[in-house]
Amino acid sequence: MFYTVGEMAKELGIPASTLRYYDQEGLLPFVERSGNGMRMFSDADYETLKVIGCLKKSGLSIKEIKAFISMAAQGDSSIQDRLALFQGRRDAVERQLRELQETLSLLEYKCWYYETAREAGTESAVRNLPEEEIPREYRDARCRLHMTRRGEQK
Repeated sequence: MFYTVGEMAKELGIPASTLRYYDQEGLLPFVERSGNGMRMFSDADYETLKVIGCLKKSGLSIKEIKAFISMAAQGDSSIQDRLALFQGRRDAVERQLRELQETLSLLEYKCWYYETAREAGTESAVRNLPEEEIPREYRDARCRLHMTRRGEQK
């Protein structure tokens, strides 16, 4: 079965203009054209487009994705290079996730902090709370905000 740009874009949840842009940038050399030049996407193209989207979301540039597409076109001779690319992206995304988790933890702490201050009517009610009075799930984030480390006295 074949799909138009609009149909495939809808399946992928992206604007049709994104697919046209990918094609103009040379990321879609595998896409067939109808007799009148319309792009016609197959079921097999869907998987490749999902991989392109994944690589884009993981931080690869269009130029780097184009290099991946070229590697894939080389077949089995590029398996090691493609594996290395995906391992590198996985490692980068894992680092980003750790950083984002730390950011989320700090945001959750500050939400608790200001909600508690609002309820008390003053920030001073929570500003200098001893560690044991801070809910356990927020202690690490609070420690990351201060020069002193957990268990140390100011």
